[in-house]
Amino acid sequence: QVQLVESGGGLVQAGGSLRLSCAASGRTFSSYAMAWFRQAPGKEREFVATISWSGGSAYYASSVKGRFTISRDNAKNTVYLQMNSLKPEDTAVYYCAAGADYPTYEYDYWGQGTHVTVSS
Repeated sequence: QVQLVESGGGLVQAGGSLRLSCAASGRTFSSYAMAWFRQAPGKEREFVATISWSGGSAYYASSVKGRFTISRDNAKNTVYLQMNSLKPEDTAVYYCAAGADYPTYEYDYWGQGTHVTVSS
């Protein structure tokens, strides 16, 4: 069982930056690939980025590539999402997820989400 807790969301102006964190419980964090998803108001949840077990490989949605960076610290059981050059369309609830496979469409564990609002 893995519990995920996101933090770092908030209100930021367009062009600004935020770093989200996702802290995982348990001693098997390094055996899970991690990902970030987001859900904007009135829209379906969408994939943002994923990172492999060791952190050596990552994939990004085209909408965030070049602006967002996913990373992980297995010693701290934490995955991060550095978000730069934020746009109003990045406004959403951001969720982290853990999955056994990489890459994968199926994730076993989800956090509760953290809100990000980007003002124009």
